[in-house]
Amino acid sequence: MDYTLGIDIGTYETKGVLVDMTGTVVAQAARGHKMLVPRPGWAEHRPEEDWWGDFVFVCRKLLKESGVAPGAIRAVACSAIGPCMLPVNAAGKPLMNGVLYGVDGRAAAEVQELTDRIGKKQIIARCGNALTSQSVGPKILWLKRNHPELYEETAHILTSTSFLVQRLTGEVVIDHYTAANFSPLYDVHSQKWVDDLADDILPLDNLPRLLWSDEIAGEITVAAAEETGLAAGTPVTAGTIDAAAEALSVGVDQPGDMMMMYGSTIFIILRAQSLTADPRIWYAPWLFKGEHASMAGLATSGTLTHWFRDQVARDLDPGDAFPVLAAEAAASPPGANGLLMLPYFSGERTPIHDMNAKGAIFGLNLTHTRGDMYRALIEGIAHGTRHVTDTFADLGQSPTRLLAVGGGTQNALWLQATSDITGIDQIVCEKTTGASFGDAFIAALAMGLVKRRDITKWNPVSRTVTAHPDPVYEKAHGLFRRLYTQTKDIAAELGT
Repeated sequence: MDYTLGIDIGTYETKGVLVDMTGTVVAQAARGHKMLVPRPGWAEHRPEEDWWGDFVFVCRKLLKESGVAPGAIRAVACSAIGPCMLPVNAAGKPLMNGVLYGVDGRAAAEVQELTDRIGKKQIIARCGNALTSQSVGPKILWLKRNHPELYEETAHILTSTSFLVQRLTGEVVIDHYTAANFSPLYDVHSQKWVDDLADDILPLDNLPRLLWSDEIAGEITVAAAEETGLAAGTPVTAGTIDAAAEALSVGVDQPGDMMMMYGSTIFIILRAQSLTADPRIWYAPWLFKGEHASMAGLATSGTLTHWFRDQVARDLDPGDAFPVLAAEAAASPPGANGLLMLPYFSGERTPIHDMNAKGAIFGLNLTHTRGDMYRALIEGIAHGTRHVTDTFADLGQSPTRLLAVGGGTQNALWLQATSDITGIDQIVCEKTTGASFGDAFIAALAMGLVKRRDITKWNPVSRTVTAHPDPVYEKAHGLFRRLYTQTKDIAAELGT
């Protein structure tokens, strides 16, 4: 039997699976880690410990528990949070912690400066995206200005996935889907690195080689084999960002297919018919040559539920807290007895792109309970999600199918509230393993062991969450939108 290995580095956890060519998961493993917040608005991981260390741990555990011989693994694919910014020296050694994706807003000044200098219209026309906290280019400029000694030692700027591939194969590569987040250094039309928009950020030779996600980047080196237990010479794909692998894992394949990932953040990917450049959302070439994707993401979602548990439910055992909170929230009616929550606890990404946005619980009175507040939190995330799906509708990109995936799909209240508030049914597949399962499928694709349509056999549909629109939610959504616009100036003046 042939097998493929998929490992994904998430914001709080690394997950891995070994899969045979029928799509059966023969082993799975996980290991947790922390997101470091050294300052308000910053977010980091330790690349050696949280990325490579987790990869090695999960890989060895999968081999041990499955009993699969390393030589039977035909290919390896990995994905990770992205886009991140990690400078490494000529030996591939990290020079600092990895700066995370859009939840890290340290380069706000550089975002504004580059936007003013180049022009927002020009950036969108060439890069397909406005510059935001999600963009890697401004974070490289931040590095140059704030840590010139590290910048001078930098041989390459990697992201989380390319760091793993480099450690496995010695090759410095990045997939096009991830590279599109390096604005203003990637041109979505030529699909090449460019420096004519801003030649003071980084020499292009310091950026990874561009590949498609189903291309083989290289083979596992002897040194990597000794650390991981894998067989030297095993092919490794270029990899991608976790959300893209997650979308593939549930069958996002045809134009009109949309994935909603319920994780640390809500992340949405639509397989688009063509390139759509709009400042409210993101664009990238899809994982395969000649295809397109439109994306959106909230800044805090599952992260916010963890914050609530840790700060407001300290009386509950952490292992049992979420079911208890869900039961308390279920006892509160739709609309949470008049409570509204803005979920902008780390600013907000799409569609408002406001790094100064703040979280808020509005409408409290002495009758409100913890269950009301937790329901308002869940509904607040769902209102933020509707703001995104309404934006897609404005662009003529309403989904023909919406496929839900991620750990949050186990939260029935969250799923139902999202369908009820957005008015969109959601399909849930049998396997909600997510990105690591998608990685294993990409590895099989790269080796010609499966065809893209085979994902429906690997992961068939399990159930559908049907939307039940409620007038209470319709009114609440209008108030949610007004609450942000009427308090955004106050939030900005509050500072960090």
